[in-house]
Amino acid sequence: MTTAVGRALDRAMVVAALRDVPDPEIPVISVVDLGVIGRIEVDADHVRVELLPTFVGCPALEPMREAVRSRLVELAPGHEVAVAVVFDPPWTTERISPAGRHRLAASGFAPPVAGGSAMPVALDVPVPCPWCGSRRTVLENAFGPTACRAIRYCTDCRQPFEQFKPV
Repeated sequence: MTTAVGRALDRAMVVAALRDVPDPEIPVISVVDLGVIGRIEVDADHVRVELLPTFVGCPALEPMREAVRSRLVELAPGHEVAVAVVFDPPWTTERISPAGRHRLAASGFAPPVAGGSAMPVALDVPVPCPWCGSRRTVLENAFGPTACRAIRYCTDCRQPFEQFKPV
């Protein structure tokens, strides 16, 4: 089956469309750049996408699943669309794209360090401030507004910021 523009639907078109779907809790980053899109299967009548939750019980999971489904229905009218939540492979912060890390930092979130500690929040690991770049930051609260974030404070520019916990 072809899309509304007359091209056969393929994986690249699905990925491009999902770049328009923001994370419901951190809308500066798409679900693609966040790395929560897993396997994508496309054939003449079906589109199936696997969604990898950042944490079990993530409150944004259902809104995210519905936003992905809605965007795919819009992209491929007439296709049967399925969005499955899967836990294998597990999502890790290593899946966040370089562009996603940049968008997080530009919006005031400290992105997790690529290849960083597997420990979600370490008191002695310096986290660069997304506002001024200083590494003189302190952990204020390991429990931010969601399970995937912590609250930090920069002692140089005196700005609080959220840290995306490495997983």
